[in-house]
Formats: sequence, C-alpha cells, structure tokens
Amino acid sequence: MRTTLLFSVIILLLFGCSSDDNRRSNNPFIVDIGFSIQLGNINALDLQIPSNPVYVPNGGVRGIFVINTGSGLRAWEASDPNHSPNECSTMVINGIEVTCQCEDAHTYNLFTGQAAGEVLDYAMVPYRVEQNGDVIIVSN
Repeated sequence: MRTTLLFSVIILLLFGCSSDDNRRSNNPFIVDIGFSIQLGNINALDLQIPSNPVYVPNGGVRGIFVINTGSGLRAWEASDPNHSPNECSTMVINGIEVTCQCEDAHTYNLFTGQAAGEVLDYAMVPYRVEQNGDVIIVSN
C-alpha cells in the first residue's frame, strides 16, 4: 500500500512538471513570433552599465527591451501584455520601468517583468538572452 502511494505521488510529480519554458502560450494578446537578433556594438556598449535598458525595435511583436540587471541580461517583449498590440500598446522606457502609452498606462519593472503598483492578468513576456563576450543574442 505504501509503495503504491509513493509510486502514485512520483508519477503525479513527473507529469505535473513541464520542460516547456514558453510562458507566452497563456497570453492571448502576444503572438509567438520566432526571431533571433544579434545586438550591435552600440547596444552592447549601452548594456555594459547595470540598470540601463535598451529598446530594440526589430524583434518580437512590438520590439524588445533588454536590461543589464547587474547579475545578467534580461529581455522582454515591448508590447503591453495586457493589451492587444496597437498604436498605444508599445511601452516606453522610464528608468528601470516601462509604461504603456494607452489610457490605463500600465507600468512594469524590467528586472522582474511584473506590474508596478497594480495587479494585472499578465506579466511581461520574457525572451531568451545569450551572451558570449561582446555578442548578445535575443531570441524566443
């Protein structure tokens, strides 16, 4: 009996875990567009300074934000995850935060991707960042 219970718990744990790190699939507003961008020298130099975000317009749905957190690089979709992409949904940098240009002006922290000061349905959509020396590649 004890062995059966232990076996059942192990099976549930194994099937409950997922190797898929694509959290975008739960957000109906952000379409999963395949891309891979190698950032140029200007962007790489700007990213050497911790807490200095960079906007890259030619990636993702409405561009991407990349920030040096001090312990590594993070990249996020530039479209507000709580709006369908439109003219006002592309966020703008404000220090270590980004703000949606729509009337509700959702604000998100670039270190965590979480909304700042309010509870929203979706956090920012993360992208993969690989760094090898001066070469930085952002992809999904």
